[in-house]
Amino acid sequence: MEMISYYAILTSSELAAERGTYKTYKGSKWDRGLLPIDTVELLEKERGGYLTLDRSSQMDWTPVRESIAQHGVRNSNTMAIAPTATIANIIGVSQSIEPTYNHLFAKANLSGDFTVVNNYLVEQLKERDLWDAQMVQDLKYHDGSVLEIDRVPEDMREIFRTAFEIGSKWLIACAARRQKWIDMGQSLNLYFDLNQVPEDEKNGRVLSDMYFFAWEAGLKTTYYLRTLGATQIEKSTVDINSYGVQPKWMKNKSASGELAPAATPTCSILDPECEACQ
Repeated sequence: MEMISYYAILTSSELAAERGTYKTYKGSKWDRGLLPIDTVELLEKERGGYLTLDRSSQMDWTPVRESIAQHGVRNSNTMAIAPTATIANIIGVSQSIEPTYNHLFAKANLSGDFTVVNNYLVEQLKERDLWDAQMVQDLKYHDGSVLEIDRVPEDMREIFRTAFEIGSKWLIACAARRQKWIDMGQSLNLYFDLNQVPEDEKNGRVLSDMYFFAWEAGLKTTYYLRTLGATQIEKSTVDINSYGVQPKWMKNKSASGELAPAATPTCSILDPECEACQ
């Protein structure tokens, strides 16, 4: 992120040398020689502390500072970091700065209904000869997650964790590392799986701690808080009998789970004794 910030700001300064600065440049932080990383100290002073943001850097920002001092910048802001989920679905990538929502899910918007599949996961499964009709069934049954699919190797299960399978504090920590280089806020969605929270902790304190952690990490803002429902939708295209005739969140085996389906009696239209055919 530091490199992206470095060249975005430097390029804007080079454009300013050609075309001039934006109209309200005078008196701005840029005009006062303050880069995004410099505003961290201002934030800490305003708060009276309460800031855990890491402030290390690896690049030499002197050329950028000298260019801004001489030419200013052409753009008031150079980096807008947003999830852009719909665009990501169209071009087949994850939502900008966020982990994959699910590896297989249905999405509906004004343009219609869509089935979204993680193509990177599919490619990896194909390379290991694991992509077949049963894998599709497993993904549907487990709501687009691979964590509980035993056929998937452990290394793949760790790599392909979904947004709900990564702790929110890790998402916030990553966002904090980006924030010091960004001249805007981030549209950071937070994901919260209530099913993973112990019963005695299902209260507002859990959410409060999460948002205070984001505040102390120096985030300017967050976006949506996304949660998972306590129940899942009916999976009409899944052979539920092979999973124990039960919702996936029930850990105990159903009594009928091991029963083989009974043979369905059939008759012949040539049988004169068949009452159904008479």
